[in-house]
Amino acid sequence: MENRYVYRVSASSTTLRSGVVSAPEAQPTILFSAPPEFQGEPDRWTPEHFLVAAVASCFVSTFSGMAHFSKLEYLSLEIEVEGTIEKDAEGWRFTQINLRPRLKVALEKERERANRLLEKAEKACLIVRSLTSRIVLEPEIVAEDEFLERQKMGNAFSIT
Repeated sequence: MENRYVYRVSASSTTLRSGVVSAPEAQPTILFSAPPEFQGEPDRWTPEHFLVAAVASCFVSTFSGMAHFSKLEYLSLEIEVEGTIEKDAEGWRFTQINLRPRLKVALEKERERANRLLEKAEKACLIVRSLTSRIVLEPEIVAEDEFLERQKMGNAFSIT
């Protein structure tokens, strides 16, 4: 395995505060804009979305690989990532990123191991390790056997 990789993207301006970004290895190209709160166009991906999406996709791929290597079978994984930007003396920056993975495992006995793997994935995720923002992991683990038992008793909750 190499010890250095380079990833390239290109961006070009299309209109004021907006443009298109592409990568030679990836499709499709993506239209982007500054956020509306910074005089950008609504309904477009923003650089801020790209950063938060990078965290989300890195976490999912990191956890998936770790779970496979550790032989942890899981039924589903979804993650919501929320990035907060704040203005300080130097300008705007991401100050906190909340990771809210929702993991569904088959058996209650897997909960503790699943939680450890979620924590390891947060620490191992390349994008997270590259940021200076505060990272907050807020995992939710649901066991299928627990879910089915609650459903029988009429206290089912759903994981979406």
